[in-house]
Amino acid sequence: MSLNADSRLYQQVAEQLAEAITRGDFPVGTRLPAERKLAERFNVSRPTLREAVISLEIAGYVEVKGGSGVYITGQGGGVKASEKDVGALEVLEARILFESEAAGLAAKHITPEELAELEQTLQELVLESDEETPEESADRRFHLTIAKACKNAAIESTIEHLWRLRNNSPLPEAIISRVRQAGAKTRIKAHKDIFNALKAQDSEKAKAAMRNHLTHVVEQLLEASEAQAVEEAKQKSATNRARLKMLGG
Repeated sequence: MSLNADSRLYQQVAEQLAEAITRGDFPVGTRLPAERKLAERFNVSRPTLREAVISLEIAGYVEVKGGSGVYITGQGGGVKASEKDVGALEVLEARILFESEAAGLAAKHITPEELAELEQTLQELVLESDEETPEESADRRFHLTIAKACKNAAIESTIEHLWRLRNNSPLPEAIISRVRQAGAKTRIKAHKDIFNALKAQDSEKAKAAMRNHLTHVVEQLLEASEAQAVEEAKQKSATNRARLKMLGG
């Protein structure tokens, strides 16, 4: 099955699956084929397929049941692309690019007042990370303070926009929620490393610390998604063992 290279892969997969559900290829109440098979069918990576499935879940086509699989729940409301439909990995890629460079620039221009603000935000981050369902408002303030410290309105506006995409676009928000549910929390040490590099006015270290932090966020996202797939595989294996035991008497 060919996919149009002009639009986002996860959107194309979601649209084609939605069309198949509407045609009745996958009746309501049945389970979608295994993730590996669907990824092979569409010739995409498993993270891309997971973004497509979450998009279908948001639109009302499917329900993801942990340890069981993905089930068809109805016709849904359509998953046509819009400007707000941005993949979580796309947002993180852009943040790595822009925020790493911004941290390097901020190290040259940050004021004592902004450093004090970052230090206060770090304390709030520690408190947030101890909460069962962290709001992450301190995390947002930390990053936007660094953007402000660049003393460049265009850079600040760009990073603010990326955070709006992260928090307000349906797909990234849904995936971030799954990362939280999997137990991934804000990494305090990573933020301290960024702060210390900024305080030392070390541009290269600030840039590297920000890149390391956001790269780890990508890894957390993929691990959380992978954990769901592993749990489903374990459940299937347990079911198979139970059946074999029954057959063996």
